[in-house]
Amino acid sequence: MSKTHYEFKPWNVGRWIVWSLFAIVLAVAPMLFTSNLSVTMLTQMGIAIIACLSYNILLGQGGMLSFGHAVYTGLGSYVAIHALNVVSDGQWPIPVSLIPVVGGFAGLFFAVLFGYVTTKKAGTPFAMITLGMAELVFAMSLMFSDFFGGEAGVSGNRVVGEPFMGITFGPPVQVYYLIAVYTFVCVALMFAFTRTPLGRILNAVRDNPERVEFIGYNTQKVRYLAFMIAGFFAGIAGGLGAINFEIVTAEVVGAARSGGYLLFTFLGGATFFFGPIIGGVLMVLAAVLLSELTKAWLLYLGLIFLFMVMYAPGGIASLIMMNLRVASFGRLREIWVSYVVLGVAAVLVLLGAGSMVEMIYHLQLNAALGDTVKYLGVELDTRAGTTWFGAVFVTLTCLGVFEIARRQFAAQWSAIQTDIEKEIKRRETE
Repeated sequence: MSKTHYEFKPWNVGRWIVWSLFAIVLAVAPMLFTSNLSVTMLTQMGIAIIACLSYNILLGQGGMLSFGHAVYTGLGSYVAIHALNVVSDGQWPIPVSLIPVVGGFAGLFFAVLFGYVTTKKAGTPFAMITLGMAELVFAMSLMFSDFFGGEAGVSGNRVVGEPFMGITFGPPVQVYYLIAVYTFVCVALMFAFTRTPLGRILNAVRDNPERVEFIGYNTQKVRYLAFMIAGFFAGIAGGLGAINFEIVTAEVVGAARSGGYLLFTFLGGATFFFGPIIGGVLMVLAAVLLSELTKAWLLYLGLIFLFMVMYAPGGIASLIMMNLRVASFGRLREIWVSYVVLGVAAVLVLLGAGSMVEMIYHLQLNAALGDTVKYLGVELDTRAGTTWFGAVFVTLTCLGVFEIARRQFAAQWSAIQTDIEKEIKRRETE
């Protein structure tokens, strides 16, 4: 029997609220944080979010550990800056706002080129091939100076042509809003990709490639298609970076940049879509703020990564989702005291360990400046035994307290999870 009327599925109100809030945050952020540093950081956060989400198409959704994702963001940056220079010369009649799309197609082209070889393998061989590709491209960036510009890189000028409605992309806030628009659109498109049949089968290839092959899918082709999509969005991130900085150097295709995408995507949480968004924000905060506070920021970053691998391998997003699940069953109030104890102990451990790190760095690098070093507003005497004893005592004592509290919390958490599973089964039988 044919229907005589149309039916509409109910709107997902929660999803509309989340996306509306995301758009509002992007729109009002430079109004709340008005300093030049803040606008610069917000701009870089937008670029990092796109780059980390594109990397997560490989890592989180496809289970492909890549050590060379910067190849596609970096080459996208190089092609975009060359396109910007061509536009500046009047040879291409395209607006500056579309330059990132040029970078996206460049990333797609190189993903098609390199991905055909890279995705022939999976697992560890895939990771090693991506590492080899990254080193190959980085070596080429120093060899072919006509395209890569050598050590000086390639520079450009984003203020091109007549202003459109007063927009010249000269002021940083105008560049921010351009990047904000691209960020929202790219995040929405990558989220939509996770809901497509290709996105679903990519998850299946990650979880059980043998079964996917058994039901008739070519796992190499699925990985290849996902690799190309990730390369396209990575190229857009690279193109936005070229417009923002107006210079592209060999550093953008280096191993450190690829490692940064891997590190912060993992810290944010590769198993959830919003995890890389958190990772992109943390990436800029670490690179801009943490690096200004201390010379040992890479050491701190490594310690945080080690801590997360040991105690929260799912990243920050998994911690958020697990606690939301507990809160939905009304059990979060039972463990808030444990959270306070764990948080205070962890902060004190970091403060104690940080004081030792700063003193060691001072002795090794700045000994000529005197025996004292300022740490969080307090002067520490690097030659005094009492200072070292206090730092070691605080670190070890609080570490012991943290471990005792962690074990008690683990037992309490396990009991709560067991009760939640029982409650879920009870509700299913009703």
